Amino acid sequence: MTGLPGTVAVVAGGTRGIGLSVVHALAVRGVSVVVNGRDRDAVSAAVDEVLSGGGQAVGVCGSAGAPGVAQELVDAALAEFGSLDVAVNCAGIAEPPGSTVLSLTRAEFDEQIEAHLTSAFELTKAAGSVMSEQGAGSIVLTGSAASLGMFGGSGYPAAKGGVNALALAAAADLREFGVRVNVVMPGAQSRLSSGDDFVAHIESLHRRGILDDGLRDAALAPAPPEYVAALYVYLASAGAADITGQIYSAAGGFIGRYDPVMPVFLAYRDHADSPPYEMGELHELLHQSTG
Repeated sequence: MTGLPGTVAVVAGGTRGIGLSVVHALAVRGVSVVVNGRDRDAVSAAVDEVLSGGGQAVGVCGSAGAPGVAQELVDAALAEFGSLDVAVNCAGIAEPPGSTVLSLTRAEFDEQIEAHLTSAFELTKAAGSVMSEQGAGSIVLTGSAASLGMFGGSGYPAAKGGVNALALAAAADLREFGVRVNVVMPGAQSRLSSGDDFVAHIESLHRRGILDDGLRDAALAPAPPEYVAALYVYLASAGAADITGQIYSAAGGFIGRYDPVMPVFLAYRDHADSPPYEMGELHELLHQSTG
């Protein structure tokens, strides 16, 4: 059903947490994997784990958002394994603890954009170029529910919102070439969702009324990453050959799909024979729409 054995994948950010679980989930299904991460020792350890389990893997060290690194991953797949069928981006870093739009510096904001959004662009472009030539391939990017504004910060959610938009645009660009692009917005236990700073951040959001009791409890007790890795693998597989341009949520046993964002009708007048809205008219329309 999945048609994965014998295929080749690159996984950016594949040395820890969700990315490492995706690497293992692919490898045990017969996929040869190029593993990427910023830490050379972590890359070597992840590759060794795959090899010791009987799988095939090589490593490429570097930030996937840095110039040329994503292309190195693609080149390694072609040189070592002879093809490229799947590209997964799980690269990312945490935003400074407790940061908001008022406290985050421009440099910190730029770091978030590079780690999350630029890495997604670089990998989509590098892998998409090869896949479009061969007429097939699957790209799976990592978004976040933080893009909805419910988990604080500013650089991280802005970057993740950009990932969603990039995926939708890239899916439209690459559809005619048989290349699929989808997003997983995961909730799982990882280094970004654990530790004292993370707990303090979640509790602060709860005190401020941004997170309700249910979301706070779910954030503080996430399921292991293998619970979401399966969705990445399925979207990479032939079983999902008709799925592209979709944004999914996965957290523990929960899987959801986000419908396309569409405007709710408030009013219409033809500009050819009507003047612009007056302030009073806009006040009434917008307040009616929010109850």
